[in-house]
Amino acid sequence: MANSAQAKKRARQAEIHRSRNVGVRSMMRTYIKRVYYAIDAGDKAAAEEAYKAAVPVIDRVAGKGLIHANKAARHKSRMNKNIRNMG
Repeated sequence: MANSAQAKKRARQAEIHRSRNVGVRSMMRTYIKRVYYAIDAGDKAAAEEAYKAAVPVIDRVAGKGLIHANKAARHKSRMNKNIRNMG
């Protein structure tokens, strides 16, 4: 348990940041799932629209440091590859 005032404040801040990060990470995953649902449904136009919506969200999350930049690039690359391979 935190004893000093500084440690108590850091514990409070960590809890606030953690809850915010959980929500932002969840939002990113939802945007990614929307792309894959459109790909699975075979709707290329919807997949492209979902991809265009997902890319800025992924970049924003990577910019905040919640995910690594390479992970963001990997997500975007795989989604784009799957969309291009749709007929």
